[in-house]
Amino acid sequence: MDFTKQILYWYESNRRDLPWRRTDNPYYIWLSEVILQQTRVEQGMSYYLRFLEQYPTIKSLAEAPEQEVLKLWQGLGYYSRARNLHYASKQLMDDFGGVFPDNYEKIRSLKGVGEYTAAAIASIAFGLAVPVVDGNVKRVMSRIFGLEETGKKLYDSAKEIMQELLDQKRPGDFNQAVMEFGAIHCVPKNPDCNACIFKDGCRAFLEHKVGELPAREIKKKPRKRYFSYFVVHPDEKTIILKKRNEKDIWENLYEFPLIETSSEASTESLLMEPEFKEWFGDGASVRTSGNIFKHQLSHQSIMARFYMIDVNKSKLKIHPDWEKISLEKLDKYPISRLMERFFEDEN
Repeated sequence: MDFTKQILYWYESNRRDLPWRRTDNPYYIWLSEVILQQTRVEQGMSYYLRFLEQYPTIKSLAEAPEQEVLKLWQGLGYYSRARNLHYASKQLMDDFGGVFPDNYEKIRSLKGVGEYTAAAIASIAFGLAVPVVDGNVKRVMSRIFGLEETGKKLYDSAKEIMQELLDQKRPGDFNQAVMEFGAIHCVPKNPDCNACIFKDGCRAFLEHKVGELPAREIKKKPRKRYFSYFVVHPDEKTIILKKRNEKDIWENLYEFPLIETSSEASTESLLMEPEFKEWFGDGASVRTSGNIFKHQLSHQSIMARFYMIDVNKSKLKIHPDWEKISLEKLDKYPISRLMERFFEDEN
């Protein structure tokens, strides 16, 4: 089985026509790879196009305010990607004069750029013979070559095979071909093996293990967190938000004042919380929005409830971390999908 020749032949006839495949501009390729790290092509396409419209160059991205970048990213999740992208654009301006380096190690030095992303940029934009290994690649390698490892061992085995098979003259096309094959043909569930070009040599197909490979790792149960948000209007035209500055989920996004508890909190227990008393004093009127919002992240389950606070304005203590935001300018502030869902629910 000449895997390299067959996969490139398949790619020529089956690859999707995607805008980042019509260019060798490393900035465009980098942006597409960052967006697609945790996002499907169908969802990420509109973000990719909007980003390039607003920030057509590395310089324009580097000069943009972080809040503006995060707002444009809103809805994609995994916001560290946007923060790292923005930081790395400044690195490119400061350390490389705004010119993307054509060296794998230098690309790898950029904030948020791991082995996979650096290999993708290096091979696709600059033709460097560096293999990529993502989830699609691991699945294809695992099935065709019968790799039964998990985790780091599977990664290392897949990378070794990819390095051996890599077309030295067309490394970018080869890497994209394997990823594309995993994305649209050798899919996680119910792949069409009978129509597969590799069925005569695929170990998983021949040994009836397609549904078993790649082997599944035992995952830890997601951590549960309980958030109680407080919706406060100092007057009819403003609302209170605070910026999440701690090293945690949704860093640098905005949200309502929050008390996090180890279990679901009752209204009565919240009234007794020292922070609640400090912020709103005694006699504050509290009513819940009614709904409990469950928000699932990769390793965390957030259970959130929103409380409407009616407090005597003279007793309201504006915390130093809070910002009084005009309702007319609310849409300028980047917020989490959980906050978006609350606003949608409340119209």
